[in-house]
Amino acid sequence: MKRFDISALALHILAMIFMLFDHLWATVIPGNQWLTCVGRLAFPIFAFLLVEGYFHTSNLRRYALRLFLFALISEIPFNLMYSSSFIYPYHQNVIWTLLLGLGCIHLNEVIVQKGKMWLRILISCITIMAGFLAGLLTMVDYYGVGVVTILTFYFFRKRNWWCLLGQIAVLYYLNVEILSGLYFEVTIMGNTIHIVQQGLALLALIPIWMYRGRKGHNSKIIQYACYGFYPIHMLVLYFIR
Repeated sequence: MKRFDISALALHILAMIFMLFDHLWATVIPGNQWLTCVGRLAFPIFAFLLVEGYFHTSNLRRYALRLFLFALISEIPFNLMYSSSFIYPYHQNVIWTLLLGLGCIHLNEVIVQKGKMWLRILISCITIMAGFLAGLLTMVDYYGVGVVTILTFYFFRKRNWWCLLGQIAVLYYLNVEILSGLYFEVTIMGNTIHIVQQGLALLALIPIWMYRGRKGHNSKIIQYACYGFYPIHMLVLYFIR
């Protein structure tokens, strides 16, 4: 039977569109709150794709180096968009968040090969705490919560019910309880419900669950176009503003 699914490339394009909406709100169209609401879906998809990238890459060192180079390239465009200055040490671009998550995943995988359950549990706890602290201290985008979001998709990677439930539970705690922030009041049949804006990030699980391992069309041009979109679109938005 034919099943509807989403390829990795389609997921990446969706995440870039969601991110663009968020950055449009932050720069040239600040009054449209719906743009940043849609933008909440971007990071969980990028976090999920990083985990998939780790397990599907043929050369982990080259993958990490590519992320590192684009993190460096994107820093000035990010600073310009975020603070209108070339140097802004108080907030770093999201690719640094992905790199920290990649390092935590690799450390766990190295320990998994040793096969000792108590050591795996210990390292898992250490990487969660260390990743959260590293994200907080280095002030990367989404801070420590961003790194733990990546680890959530790593620890709950399988497509069984308890992994899907784990993704919902942890992402709810990270986005609604820890990040919280702005919320909307919605009245239904006389009852007022508070909807946390950052909690909309959980809707990203819908397209993520539609992914079933299909890579989609791939080439070096598409690969570097996806990487290049991040710094280029931030520069364009900065100059428009």
